[in-house]
Amino acid sequence: MNRRSRVPREAKPVIPIFHALADQQRARMLRVLVREELAVGEIAAALQLPQSTMSRQLKALFEAGLVVKRTEGTATFYRLVREALSDEARTAWDLLHGALGDDAAFADDDRRLAEVLAARNPDPKGFFGRVGGEWSGLRRGLFGERFASEALLALVPGSWTVADLGCGTGEIAAELAPFVKKLVAIDREPAMLDAARKRLREFANAEVRKGELTDLPAKAGEFNACVVSLVLHHVREPAAVLEAARKSLAKGGVVLVIDMVAHARGEYRTTMGHEHLGFGEKDMRALATKAKLTLSLYRPLRPAIEARGPGLFAARLEK
Repeated sequence: MNRRSRVPREAKPVIPIFHALADQQRARMLRVLVREELAVGEIAAALQLPQSTMSRQLKALFEAGLVVKRTEGTATFYRLVREALSDEARTAWDLLHGALGDDAAFADDDRRLAEVLAARNPDPKGFFGRVGGEWSGLRRGLFGERFASEALLALVPGSWTVADLGCGTGEIAAELAPFVKKLVAIDREPAMLDAARKRLREFANAEVRKGELTDLPAKAGEFNACVVSLVLHHVREPAAVLEAARKSLAKGGVVLVIDMVAHARGEYRTTMGHEHLGFGEKDMRALATKAKLTLSLYRPLRPAIEARGPGLFAARLEK
């Protein structure tokens, strides 16, 4: 006679808990919900997940007794309160929380969460108090998106010659050109160079050159600074690019690297041809050392809440 296996009655209450915890997206949700009470849209923005899937995921967590929720107006807020969990749920959560480690995706989640929280609207008195959480949006409406970053470029010494390495269509080069003595945009792709020439044609101090980034079409000591933006993750030997940049720098010159922080999106290797899944501070320090440069700054950039890619960093390497 065949016997069907049966789950012991006392084990049944924990099955929904382990089922809820056995999903990576839900685990990421709990990581932020144990720190902050968040609305559904805030969770979606912090974790870069479609809001359309949030209700299903949160329902599983709520039914498993892992989160509590409350309604305020039309918004529903969720929170993981460890002390309010059942003994079984608390034990399961503690095991998962301790095993999550330092995945690169979590650092991205934390940075976006900070931006989500900063965008909340406080409600103190006075004009700036009343519009405090909306002030950034109000200011953008009055003055646009770019005024601050463009104005800050005025701090770059006007006597500098700057190279944009891997310039692409010349967006960064066009930002820099009005503020420096000379701007040199370098790329190897003819289509990119054509687009860069069109974008830079209004600037008499801008020059476009064709060349490899590991063998720059530049004189030794020609540049005061080199910008390498969203390039190194495409290059098999990024230290070779940095070494070529160093050779082109004048004494006291700097290399500014803008790229993705270390992340775990392995599909980028096949879908976008990335050679590297971002760079952490240790990675950049090692590359700088190999290129005989000194890493003097590594700073993750504030993520745009609506952005769907990994976080970015800015690194300053000095000759």
